[in-house]
Amino acid sequence: MSLNPRISNWQGKRVWLIGAGHGIGAALAARLQSAGATLALSGRNPKALAEVAKQSDIMLPFDATDADAWQAACDTLASQWGDIDLVILLAGDYQALRAWELTPDSARRLTDINLMAPFYAVAACVPQLLRQQKGGIALVASVAGAGGMPNALVYGATKAAVNHLAQTLYLDLAPRGIGVWVINPGFVKTRLTAGNAFTMPALISPEQAADEILAGFAAGHFDIHFPKRFTRWVKLAAHLPYRAWFYLMHKVTGL
Repeated sequence: MSLNPRISNWQGKRVWLIGAGHGIGAALAARLQSAGATLALSGRNPKALAEVAKQSDIMLPFDATDADAWQAACDTLASQWGDIDLVILLAGDYQALRAWELTPDSARRLTDINLMAPFYAVAACVPQLLRQQKGGIALVASVAGAGGMPNALVYGATKAAVNHLAQTLYLDLAPRGIGVWVINPGFVKTRLTAGNAFTMPALISPEQAADEILAGFAAGHFDIHFPKRFTRWVKLAAHLPYRAWFYLMHKVTGL
């Protein structure tokens, strides 16, 4: 039984992608453009967005860590489109951090984009979705939120929080006809993971990630996680006793 509406026909769907300038966001934009969706593309870098956008796409560049900018962008888009069918928040950042490397600035920077931005998205977009009485919102977390992992000191904590946020949103919004999805990728080959000094199991391309996301929407999944040959293992391991989890994390990462 699917928990969300199944979305397989994207023709004419009005989709707002935030974080569309690079990586998974850019690949997903290309897939949705080919499928006939009507897109609004957001990110901090107008030049990067312009390289992704087609002539029919709306570009709304803004900083996702700015709460006021979220509200302004949502209002602008609603005035142009009327209804927004789907908001997908892909903006995020990663920095490999061990316990002895943490600084207040790094904690604040990663928390602002990975956790506060989703809160700002909810505050700006959910009232619009409720007024429409339809549509949905998808938040990108990470399988790194399943449990403590070396190098993911702040990143993993913020992604665990995003999973909690999405689950609570589902409980609030699904009974009101609003779709809620959480997207939990494994390792994807992007500029963010390029600095990892360890072997990344089941590493996939942004294009493969985009295909997995669309397959998850088509199946009506709440938790769209991939590649499953890796993420299923991590989710299962997260239920093991801590002694086993800690051993596996050291073994797999070599850290």
